Amino acid sequence: MAATGPATLWRIFDAQVTSRHLDVVARELQAEGRGFYTIGSAGHESNAVVAEALRATDPALLHYRSGGFYVARAGQVDGSTPIRDIVQSLIGSANEPIAGGRHKVFGHAALSIIPQTSTIASHLPRAVGLALALHRARRLGVEPPWPDDSVVVCSFGDASANHSTATGAINTALNTAYRGLPMPLLLVCEDNGTGISVPTPTGWIRAAYGSRPGLTYIAVDGSDTVAALEAATEAARLVRERRRPVFLHLRTVRYLGHAGSDAEITYRSHTEIVADYQRDPVLGTARALVGAGAATGADLTARYHQIRARVDAVVAEVAESPQLGSAAEIVAPLSPRTPELVADAAKRLRKPDGEAAPATLAESINTTLAAALDNDHRVVVFGEDVGRKGGVYGVTRGLSRRFGQARVFDTLLDEQSILGFGLGAGLAGLLPVPEIQYLAYLHNAEDQLRGEAASLSFFSRGQYRNPLVVRIAGLAYQRGFGGHFHNDNAVAVLRDIPGLVVACPARGDDAAAMLRTCLAAASVDGTVCVFLEPIALYHTRDLFADGDGGWLAADAGEHVPIGRARVHGEGRDLTIVTFANGVRMSLRVARRLAQRGIAVRVLDLRWLAPLPVDDIVRAAEATGRVLVVDETRHAAGVGEGVLSALVESGYAGSAARVSAHDSFVPLGTAANHVLLSEHDIETAAVELAEKE
Repeated sequence: MAATGPATLWRIFDAQVTSRHLDVVARELQAEGRGFYTIGSAGHESNAVVAEALRATDPALLHYRSGGFYVARAGQVDGSTPIRDIVQSLIGSANEPIAGGRHKVFGHAALSIIPQTSTIASHLPRAVGLALALHRARRLGVEPPWPDDSVVVCSFGDASANHSTATGAINTALNTAYRGLPMPLLLVCEDNGTGISVPTPTGWIRAAYGSRPGLTYIAVDGSDTVAALEAATEAARLVRERRRPVFLHLRTVRYLGHAGSDAEITYRSHTEIVADYQRDPVLGTARALVGAGAATGADLTARYHQIRARVDAVVAEVAESPQLGSAAEIVAPLSPRTPELVADAAKRLRKPDGEAAPATLAESINTTLAAALDNDHRVVVFGEDVGRKGGVYGVTRGLSRRFGQARVFDTLLDEQSILGFGLGAGLAGLLPVPEIQYLAYLHNAEDQLRGEAASLSFFSRGQYRNPLVVRIAGLAYQRGFGGHFHNDNAVAVLRDIPGLVVACPARGDDAAAMLRTCLAAASVDGTVCVFLEPIALYHTRDLFADGDGGWLAADAGEHVPIGRARVHGEGRDLTIVTFANGVRMSLRVARRLAQRGIAVRVLDLRWLAPLPVDDIVRAAEATGRVLVVDETRHAAGVGEGVLSALVESGYAGSAARVSAHDSFVPLGTAANHVLLSEHDIETAAVELAEKE
């Protein structure tokens, strides 16, 4: 247990007072129009004791009220400048060391603080994933950036503890520990009793988490600094030694309202606010110093004013710091591309030389995953039913038996936790390939991609990355297993995420090449990829007639650069732009059109984000007539992006679009009324081809 002598108390006092002054200054800057955010940590400075109880090398994913923790952690690392860091963050300075003016976040690579922008606990699944991944990475011969006995600390508020993301993540941590797997996770609930303006019922956090099997619960009053430090130190010790989760319930207060514009007097009485003054953690530390004979009131007052002067001096010094000056500068860390390095990395993921046999889409994905697992010991494949069963459609069949359950394994039935493990595994040095069983199942966890995965490189200027390839079975047209939970064509939610790469192969040869590209881009550039696999084409073998094997394709061992399309045919009368199931339907239609004297070329987009704009325009201009065949919904479908690209490029030819209806996919043959059909494609193609 850490000593609570005068030196320790003085460090805590300095961190707490620094954080308090920064919070006040932040509100002053915001009121003057010179700042964009408040810290929001006034009253939460008791979290400084958590930093004091941990090591500077323990990875931390922090609640947005963690100013005290940040300052205290910085005090453990020589050369740190926490006041400057936070002030630059508040004013959106491009010189700020983690986000570079893109957001107010607590993060710093040298402090092992991983930046999080969450206010509703969406960082908890990543924290759980990181805690699980630390041990697994070493077991697989991968050395994470943190020591063997590290503790992952994750802080959040009492209101956030009620969010489904938090409850799901904590359940996953407990389930993992129950299975006997290491879970070195310190959960810190900073309970100020209020969620913006809504009070948390007294005793609720204890009732919800105080008696969970497998979860050690420690509660302490944050205004009692000595007791809080002892509790935090004991919690950290238990996690470090037992490798099991601990829930530290740190009761605290909140001063100055939720944020700069929040007037808490509108929902809290004057009596309630004044009563909390006695629970100020800064006063608690001051009382401890006086009680230990280490300081007088005059000493504390002098130190308080000295720190304020130091904060004011930094504010004056950095007040004119440069802001981000262009769109190019802002988006630079969002999705870096090094095509040559990706191409080289993709070559190393190929299976050994030898002529490949023609294969289905599912077989090609399986073979490519096997080659990646063979050639890169960082690759791990996981999700619901992917292990012993080999996936609902057999895509991962045999991989767990061949490569072991440490590398190909089943997870809980919780998409947030599946993606959370992927986010944590990437931080630990692994190359994660999570599977979401159906596209419809992604939507309850999509924020893990939007708010966590895609934003990490952006908000850390590439200092932290999420190498991730998320396999998702999706789209429609599968027979005998219908309904919108298994036939989902809602891909707009993916195309809307900045920096996210969305791959969508139609045939086996493209699937192999594109999957290698995604894995290589994740490894080299930290790219976050979604690999969208058309369910209805998994086991398709034929193209024009039963038994012709025309949809089978052999892997040539190549890779496909991100954002490059593929053209089938050289027709000069009409270009069909499509993807996934639309490719097979369009090729069938093109054959029938050829018998009517209409020569068609079919462009397979292959990449839905970023769209292959240059290839689209080139193929369109080759014929002067473009039919966009879009199996997604008419509103917000992929086709909208294709047509926009043509308009913005100055394309002057004819264009039309056919798409699915704006509807969920019903059961059975009813689906045919809302999904795109070959008849729809052929009718539109003939009309466009014959148009003067």
